[in-house]
Amino acid sequence: MTGLTDVPGLLVGHASDAVGLTGCTAVLCPGGAVAGVEIRGWASGVAGLDLLDPRHLGEHLHAVVLAGGSAFGLEAVFGVMAHLEAQGIGFPTPAGAVPLVAGAILYDLALGDPRARPDHAMGRRAAAAATAGPVEEGSVGAGTGATVGKLFGLGRAMKGGLGTASRRAGAATVGALVAVNALGDVRDPATGALLAGTRDAPDGRRLVDAAQALREGAPPPSFRGTHTTIGLVATDARLGKIEATRLAGLAHLGLARTLSPPHTTVDGDALFCLSTGSATTVPFDLLALVAADCVAEAVVRAVRTATALGGVPAWRDLEPRS
Repeated sequence: MTGLTDVPGLLVGHASDAVGLTGCTAVLCPGGAVAGVEIRGWASGVAGLDLLDPRHLGEHLHAVVLAGGSAFGLEAVFGVMAHLEAQGIGFPTPAGAVPLVAGAILYDLALGDPRARPDHAMGRRAAAAATAGPVEEGSVGAGTGATVGKLFGLGRAMKGGLGTASRRAGAATVGALVAVNALGDVRDPATGALLAGTRDAPDGRRLVDAAQALREGAPPPSFRGTHTTIGLVATDARLGKIEATRLAGLAHLGLARTLSPPHTTVDGDALFCLSTGSATTVPFDLLALVAADCVAEAVVRAVRTATALGGVPAWRDLEPRS
């Protein structure tokens, strides 16, 4: 299986600014998807929370947008809405369809040009590029300006990126898409070894264990920018809004396995959940296990497929060993 678009009913498209070092990723569900979200970081930026409330009239989302640009990047949500409106996709009203779109942002302003942010036009481009084919990974879309390992600042960081994964869960398919931009490091969940993160010096090749450094008295993290991991899990198993919200929460276990440390006060870690299914039912505990596995795999793929940008090296350049 190749990634998020293995889940029927989903399309994924990117728009990237290779000069400003930012971008956005649009996940479209033209037929609608039941959705939920779980936010565990303290520095989040999320649009459309009201749409995910079980009490909201709208039963389905039509897209989720992941973007760089900090809060400025939320403008890309409206570009995706405009694209869907032009296609006649959305919540039916007497005056026409109103697309229901949620989104989350990460902070990448410090890597490239801080005036370059995902906007309405970039959101439209990402949505127009969305297909059901294989999802491009690495330093693209919302992962363009992503970095990891910033306990001691961006000068000792490494590139993050965008990764995807999918697996079967009984009769259902589960997928994940994650833009990895953490304060902390990334570990291989299979071995516990550090893959990418805080280096020992601006030109260093050896990784410093950020979590252990904090335990040993390193200055606590401050908001020096370039933090937050965002993404989503999806399945064609049938879920209600409450179940989708619960699955999003349990999918965060995949972040806990791979990000070290996860969910800090300066990260805005958030995961959405989309259910495109109308008939397939799968034991919820199985879905939760597989969703967390997919998130963990997507995080690892994000750093392994990233490329060096803005003077920040990538895993493929250093292949460091802890």
